[in-house]
Amino acid sequence: MSAKDKLVIFDTTLRDGEQSPGASMTKEEKLRIARVLEKMRVDVIEAGFAIASPGDFGAVQAIANTVKDSRICSLSRALDKDIDRAAEALKGANASRIHTFIATSPIHMKYKLQMEPDAVIEQAVRAVKRARSHTDDVEFSCEDAGRSEIDFLCRIIEAAIDAGASTINIPDTVGYAIPEQYGNTIGQLIQRIPNSDKAIFSVHCHNDLGLAVANSLSAVAQGARQVECTINGLGERAGNASLEEVVMAVRTRSDLFDVETGIDTTQIVPASKLVSSITGFPVQPNKAIVGANAFAHESGIHQDGVLKHRETYEIMQAEAVGWHTNSLVLGKLSGRNAFRTRLEELGIALESESELNAAFAAFKELADKKHEIFDEDLHALVSDSVSKPKEEKYELVCMSVASETGVRPVSKVTLKIDGEEVSAESEGGGPVDATYSAIEKLAQSGINLQLYSVNNITSGTDSQGEVTVRVERGGRIVNGLGADTDIVIASAKAYINALNLMESADERQHPQGDV
Repeated sequence: MSAKDKLVIFDTTLRDGEQSPGASMTKEEKLRIARVLEKMRVDVIEAGFAIASPGDFGAVQAIANTVKDSRICSLSRALDKDIDRAAEALKGANASRIHTFIATSPIHMKYKLQMEPDAVIEQAVRAVKRARSHTDDVEFSCEDAGRSEIDFLCRIIEAAIDAGASTINIPDTVGYAIPEQYGNTIGQLIQRIPNSDKAIFSVHCHNDLGLAVANSLSAVAQGARQVECTINGLGERAGNASLEEVVMAVRTRSDLFDVETGIDTTQIVPASKLVSSITGFPVQPNKAIVGANAFAHESGIHQDGVLKHRETYEIMQAEAVGWHTNSLVLGKLSGRNAFRTRLEELGIALESESELNAAFAAFKELADKKHEIFDEDLHALVSDSVSKPKEEKYELVCMSVASETGVRPVSKVTLKIDGEEVSAESEGGGPVDATYSAIEKLAQSGINLQLYSVNNITSGTDSQGEVTVRVERGGRIVNGLGADTDIVIASAKAYINALNLMESADERQHPQGDV
């Protein structure tokens, strides 16, 4: 039996995934995710769009300087300034890639670029050559390839490969493709382009019709050897192809796919939980692979079959994707060294001793409230600790809430605002509503609450509640995160976290929407 081809897994959670409204991440949060992706053995990590903002540049640079076992990539338009900025951010990488793109569809060339097709090819070639002068690994993408003319795609791709591009990406930018048609397009390009054997063909599919994974797999069957995807399918609009679904489909149906990945699948569930916690985007219970119900069997017939022989109703083992990691790890008698060691095992590396001290103090406080502390608790605890901006305008000092049947709840909140203690009391439709009303009396922030989400981190009545709020002001959206065994306190923490992030964060503006 001949050896299978390598399917390159290109993760863009930190770039395209972050473009989900409200999913913006700090540099520290991106580093935590990057370390987990490295542990999962992801081949290429697209760390960001270096020229988009100083924050993006800093995140790409930090990841390039930290992650050594995965190739680190930065996106850039086909412009000299973009390419040079990406190269600068990637200087410290063990292995780097510059991913440059230009629109190739008639509608984009005419109305967005306002360029003739020949000029587009010239700019693409110039961009690839400039990127190639910085790194030996250049990827070229045809933006809006799904609506591009195939003859023009053949011309520009052949020229890009000749110029030095070693990966060619054919994105379905607007999620319009259908599997058979998309796969055929990839197959035709590989067959028709004379130098196609000198590059890896890649696919980047969006999920607007719920077909991102199906389109990606159809392309793999036709010769694509890189799939661009995200943890939990995070991404703009309806999201991207889901990494966990692509990887497990190829592995489970190895009878149909003549490829294999190098992914450590036991890291899939921990990565999913981390990304969900950081972004505040909960995973639906019936989500494939990583949903809470993915391996649950309610039907008596199914339960009976699984007990007698697992393969009757299960095509994968839950342990294979990391569902066994919810093991008890620490308790109130656990010491600082055990705490630090477990964080390292989970891929959580805190940047400074002061961050470790703060996280350990929070752990001890949690251990007094909750007897059994699980891995998920640690992820939430660290997210809660490190999501705080370096400079906090608002700080929760204390709060009390009165709630009883037939009486409107009342919340009294004391905050420190710029170091000065102030208090307010307010009624509300519920204890959380009353608390938020009291906070707003003091902050007068003018923000609009767009999303309030509560998730239990583990099972049991003593479980921590993790609260995510999404707030908007002046077109800017941020997510606030808070965790506590008391859900009202967790809610207050999340709202105050959002207030601080709104105050401290710089305006973030991507030069363009997406590839």
